[in-house]
Amino acid sequence: MTYKIIFTESYSKRARKFLKKHPDVLKQYEKTLALLELNPQHPSLRLHQLKGKLSDLHSVSINISYRITITFLITEKTIVPIDVGSRDEVY
Repeated sequence: MTYKIIFTESYSKRARKFLKKHPDVLKQYEKTLALLELNPQHPSLRLHQLKGKLSDLHSVSINISYRITITFLITEKTIVPIDVGSRDEVY
């Protein structure tokens, strides 16, 4: 079962800015997206639902320092990335 990642224009802009600032994370970022499409429940992604004002979003880990917040639509098997950055930046 694979999921489809739908990239919005605003997310793509954030991702380009993030990757320009952190080019060393590119391979991990790409691996995270590929794994997210194949199996969002994979333990290395550390998928979890956020709380508080972000409770309608989920988060996955790129590495120990960086996260991607996502809208996770299981019924439609689509994933919409919202933001990418450090924990403090995206939460």
